[in-house]
Amino acid sequence: MKIKLDNAYLSGEIKAIPSKSYAHRIAICNFLAGKNPTAECGDFSSNDIAVTEKCLKDLMDGKKDLDCGESGSTLRFMIPLCASLGGNYSLFGHGKLMQRPNDQLFSVISENGVNVEQTDKIYLSGKLSAGKYAIRGDVSSQYVSGLLMALPTLNGDSEIVLTTPLVSAPYVEITLEVLRSFGVIIEKTKDGYFIEGNQKYSGRVMPEGDWSNQAFFLCAGAINGNVTVTGLNENSVQGDKYILDILSLAGANVEVTKGAVKVKKSSLKPFTFDAQDCPDLVPISAVLACYADGKSVIKNIQRLKIKESDRVESTIAMLSAFGVKATCDGENLTVYGGNIKGGEVDSFNDHRIVMSTAVLALGANGSSFINGAQAVNKSYPTFFIDYNGIGGKASEV
Repeated sequence: MKIKLDNAYLSGEIKAIPSKSYAHRIAICNFLAGKNPTAECGDFSSNDIAVTEKCLKDLMDGKKDLDCGESGSTLRFMIPLCASLGGNYSLFGHGKLMQRPNDQLFSVISENGVNVEQTDKIYLSGKLSAGKYAIRGDVSSQYVSGLLMALPTLNGDSEIVLTTPLVSAPYVEITLEVLRSFGVIIEKTKDGYFIEGNQKYSGRVMPEGDWSNQAFFLCAGAINGNVTVTGLNENSVQGDKYILDILSLAGANVEVTKGAVKVKKSSLKPFTFDAQDCPDLVPISAVLACYADGKSVIKNIQRLKIKESDRVESTIAMLSAFGVKATCDGENLTVYGGNIKGGEVDSFNDHRIVMSTAVLALGANGSSFINGAQAVNKSYPTFFIDYNGIGGKASEV
């Protein structure tokens, strides 16, 4: 799908969609509680949420061959979950999913009773046993979250020992919060987590509003609009709530009230921030930097190379298409803001590149185009409906 974008002033109110991070975890906890494995998202469902629910329903129906779509969370949560259930399973995915690293996760479950083989699919056999799980924390927090959800069900106590500092730690905090809501208690230790075995899942929780996906509209307000996003928890443990700090660093006009954030068009200034705990904010933060006249620096972007796309490459390509200079030294992304012209961008099959491009086009000089815009369905299928609903000019061509 190709989308044409013309510059526009966005004005109005948007209700935050359910947090994808919460939804994955809630669906799994519902499954472990013996209930319908729904993500509790009402009528809203992105592709990623749908594949997690489908995998869990397949498990309830006794199926052992699981399609994880293009969702890294789904795959990395299903691996320890299936291992804890015991038996023979195969898991597969699409896009770049099967190229994303899982060696650390494979290693620790192999040390605890499960045989792992990977060819075109990931094959698991055996049953996970309680014990010590020593794992790096600097590759993906999803490994830790997956283990935290699976290990409480085992017959015996377990311990997760982090051999390196944990990256994207707020995502693990989301996991711990959801687990507490289902009556599962995890004890933090000096080097990781102690997990008591034989715990029972019970309870119900609804996903809160998604700071990650609403960051696009908040930045749109700062660039060329007057946008209010409702349904956001200002006390959330979501790491992407840090978008408020980034907007503040950029000098944006932001008002936060209970459950709502308003951002108005602002005279933006260059900024610097560390993306280690909020890597998903990098593309839209780079767009914000385009509208700040000067040099902005986004630090610790190494892990962006193993997302839906190589997000270092795709973000730089997006900015370059709009005439904005951006460079990367391997650890930091530098954006030189200034004059922005309309451009044509390939989505790289990455939902965050699609949404970032739509925001970048708001104040560009001339029309812009996104090829492969259907990638937005991965997390926010109604994005362009909401975008046009408050004044955006996006149309399929």
